[in-house]
Amino acid sequence: MGHGMVRAAGAALAAGGVDEPEPTWGYLARRGLPTFAAEGIVPIAVFYAVWKTAGLPAGIIAATAFSAAVVVWQRGSGQQAPLAYLTLVFLAVQALVGLAAHSATVYLAQPVVLSAAWGIAYIVSALIGRPLIALFAQVWYPFGPEFRASAPYRREFELQSVVWGVCCLGRAGLRLAALLGAGVGGFVVISFATGTPLFFGLVAWGVWHARRSFSRLQAAPTAAG
Repeated sequence: MGHGMVRAAGAALAAGGVDEPEPTWGYLARRGLPTFAAEGIVPIAVFYAVWKTAGLPAGIIAATAFSAAVVVWQRGSGQQAPLAYLTLVFLAVQALVGLAAHSATVYLAQPVVLSAAWGIAYIVSALIGRPLIALFAQVWYPFGPEFRASAPYRREFELQSVVWGVCCLGRAGLRLAALLGAGVGGFVVISFATGTPLFFGLVAWGVWHARRSFSRLQAAPTAAG
């Protein structure tokens, strides 16, 4: 996703493609990392800390309130929060089920199952030509509408959707095994150990691969000439 490198062969740069703003690593990190931390890492930490100090109901309520606040803030600040309303519904259901069961295991198992469902959805979305990663990529970089409609854009994110799907399924299996085998403490450790490293690895690979793929589009006319 480098500067001015999404020019299709023999064509002008798509309006609003990936030319401005400059998609540097720093820009991508400032745009995407706060969302990841707020949606992925922090809620688990909030739940665990409050659960240990104030009890299970307080932990569930605190984590749910934090996650819901993040979704609302994203919408209010103009950031894209894909499927935000569905996320709010899931947060409410997760909290209600966890409170009704009065079980940290039941509460934490729900997002693991959801993660596995997302893994399947990523793969299916690629197979039907509507890759989900193309949608979530908008959180990291504001691709222009014309480029989003192009075949190279779709092919790139179909591949990335499959990779994300396989990784989500694998991580969900590890987290569920840790939760059932080692309890909440083991679940938290596995979540943090696989969460941040895996996420950074996938994002770094995704950005590198997209930059390389889209750069070839710009280089093609020159090579042909």
